[in-house]
Amino acid sequence: MSHAIAVDNVSFAYDDRPVLRDISLTIEAGEFLGLIGPNGSGKTTLLKIMLGLQTPDRGTVELFGTPADRFEAGTRLGYVSQHSTDADTMMPVTVREVVRMGRYPHAGVHRLTENDRRHVDEALERVGIADLEDRRLSKLSGGQRQRAYIARALASEADLLALDEPTVGVDADAVGQFYELLADLHSAGITIVLIEHDIGVVAEHASTMACLDGELYEHAETSAFLESDALERAFSSARIVSANAGAGGD
Repeated sequence: MSHAIAVDNVSFAYDDRPVLRDISLTIEAGEFLGLIGPNGSGKTTLLKIMLGLQTPDRGTVELFGTPADRFEAGTRLGYVSQHSTDADTMMPVTVREVVRMGRYPHAGVHRLTENDRRHVDEALERVGIADLEDRRLSKLSGGQRQRAYIARALASEADLLALDEPTVGVDADAVGQFYELLADLHSAGITIVLIEHDIGVVAEHASTMACLDGELYEHAETSAFLESDALERAFSSARIVSANAGAGGD
């Protein structure tokens, strides 16, 4: 099995505040990784570094065997950020127009072809929002907007889907349907990296889990991960840091 992402000895700090320390992990193509950890543990920063959106202070990252800073096949990556349910809501765009954006890197300066339109149609059908294609993005629920962003990634023919707490603000029924969609995409061979605060949901759906709190505590198949002490170590560490901060400590 080939590597989708290879992170080697990555460290990162904001000014003088260390966020990531010597992180190394490999995500195989077709893996569904659930990345968890306390608030402020560096999950979003690590995800951005994995995708080449942020440069580490030390260490290297490869995407599909290519150094992240030289990776040019951006259409292979689909990223749904933490606040995407709030993004673009003021723009007068329809669902179809959002999904069509996934084809622009393929079309370049040319008009979209019949093949491009077919990819858009298939992406809309695949995520179950074809009936909403003419609706304004601002009129959708949070869960529907997340599906539109995933459809955009699928239209671009992404091999890897990265999601940063995608169900924040999404109602419970839509959350269940959302994870059914992710399960289908994973079964189809798409690599998924998911940051999620609900550990139970991650454990139910992810094939592997990793726990982070500045350093990497564990990365293993879900069953082995749950048998480890990674959660206790990471969240106990976070409680200690929080208590020290409340008492005036560093």
